[in-house]
Amino acid sequence: MSIPQSGGGPIEHHDDLAALLEKGCKPKDAWRIGTEHEKFGYCQDSHLPLPYEGERSIKAVLEGLQGRFGWSPVVEAGNIIGLEKDGANVSLEPGGQLELSGAPLENIHQTCDEVNTHLAEVRAIADEIGVKFIGLGAAPEWSGAQMPVMPKGRYKLMTDYMDRVGTHGKQMMYRTCTVQVNLDFGSEADMVQKLRVALALQPVATALFANSPFFEGKPNGHKSWRSRIWRNLDDARTGTLPFVFEQGFGFEAWVQYALDVPMYFVYREGKYVDALGMSFRDFLKGQLPALPGEKPTLSDWADHLTTIFPEARIKQFLEMRGADGGPWRRLCALPAFWVGICYDQNALDAAWDLCKGWSAEQREALRVAASVDGLQAKVDGIVMADLARELVAIAEAGLKARGKAGAGGMVPDETHFLNALHETLETGMTPADELLARYNGEWGGDLSRIYGEYSY
Repeated sequence: MSIPQSGGGPIEHHDDLAALLEKGCKPKDAWRIGTEHEKFGYCQDSHLPLPYEGERSIKAVLEGLQGRFGWSPVVEAGNIIGLEKDGANVSLEPGGQLELSGAPLENIHQTCDEVNTHLAEVRAIADEIGVKFIGLGAAPEWSGAQMPVMPKGRYKLMTDYMDRVGTHGKQMMYRTCTVQVNLDFGSEADMVQKLRVALALQPVATALFANSPFFEGKPNGHKSWRSRIWRNLDDARTGTLPFVFEQGFGFEAWVQYALDVPMYFVYREGKYVDALGMSFRDFLKGQLPALPGEKPTLSDWADHLTTIFPEARIKQFLEMRGADGGPWRRLCALPAFWVGICYDQNALDAAWDLCKGWSAEQREALRVAASVDGLQAKVDGIVMADLARELVAIAEAGLKARGKAGAGGMVPDETHFLNALHETLETGMTPADELLARYNGEWGGDLSRIYGEYSY
């Protein structure tokens, strides 16, 4: 999750709220790729999740990365809670999931190099202290009571709030992992088209990357339990956002939506002030109960935007949020999938042609079906496997058109990063399907086998 925003001055006028988003517009040659991925850490001998402190702990991993690989620490209330280096940061999710938020890079070759370097560094530290990391969409065995709690003020507030607004919020916070890609837009119209494509077709990413068929030690009846969790978390800040598809949608419409999302906090002098359920509209008028008489800054607005969790969202860039965390090579496949679709206009138009006629009900039904059935999903004659095949082909064409070479020109483009998805389409087996086949076959129902065979 996001770190506190900074550098924003006073909000002088309502138009400043949309202007902050509009500042994200960039010419095409300045578009970049930011990849984020989370993974679970556990003790190699016990298979239990890592505590924050101790010889085998999240803190030990962070301090090891800092000492050996030159990362700078991020500290809150005296606790190391993250790392920064070269435009990237390593941060902690509430249950100790370790997240790399990558630097904005020009192509997927660089993105994959960054991922590989990060995982190699983490493994170098982890191996020495008897720790492993695994890429899954949901914790396969651990109960809520077994999960550690990271020392971050934001997470304490969110934890206290989750049971008031839904039934699965704490599962999301403490026992799920995702991989996402952050992309740029060139104009308001470009943002609108990309966000509509992202929201409508996010179920395809959910299906292709489905990787959470187990929860609390047994199959859960879903290919992506992580996706299922998001459907009962907090209706005020999640979902597929039908208003985005209405005529006239743009930055201001997003502002109006965000203003109606209840607040979590205000960040002041290194501490999180409890503003749970309060209104940013009241804050703009100086009537926030948590800070009476005080008006927000643009940093407060930017912070608030990070507390909105739909399937895709905008800040000063677009975030694709529908995929489960997964195996090493799939961490490069997700950015390849969305970059191919979104960074070539012909590909973006082709993707929009696939989904522009769908109703809000069909989009939501696809979201549900993707979490349950993955590639086997079907909704109103829309066959997920066929749709995924078309969309991967569109992405491949988009990557070819980009023509971003790698390996000193030896690799002509970025299309080979889609190979994992081609294999899935050829076999019909997502990571979740493979896991279930092993669980019901050679593992004989012994889920502990997952750690030895699927860790990084």
